[in-house]
Amino acid sequence: MSSMEIPLSGSLTADGHHLTQRVYYEDTDFSGAVYHARYLHFMERARTDYLRCLGVEQSTLFQTSDEGLAFMVHRMEIDFRAPARMDDIVSIVTRTEKAGGAKMILQQEIRRGEQSLISAKVVIAVVNRNGRPRRLPEDLAKQFLA
Repeated sequence: MSSMEIPLSGSLTADGHHLTQRVYYEDTDFSGAVYHARYLHFMERARTDYLRCLGVEQSTLFQTSDEGLAFMVHRMEIDFRAPARMDDIVSIVTRTEKAGGAKMILQQEIRRGEQSLISAKVVIAVVNRNGRPRRLPEDLAKQFLA
């Protein structure tokens, strides 16, 4: 598949959501390796595009729901295995492990080809417009678990 055929928001597969990104100079430190905090940016983009591919519009959830609905990162556990480098093409894979109640648990991995560079467990809090916990609607939970 050429880069022109890769959807901008990534794609859903049996393995989860896949988003392809290039590592740019701005993502790296002086040595050409990705600066550790930039991996958070890659994973945030992937989570946002995962929702987009599921047909979930975050701005609509926040604005139109009675009390509003938003997602906030509550906790992350990250294992750094190997660095990505400038000009690498990486794939960010996102899978839902749990969705229900007032939280979701996502597994994310950043790969270069078949090599796992980063793995993360991300606990997402479901909150209302005021930042207070709220239940994830059942139909939305089913979308994440499908």
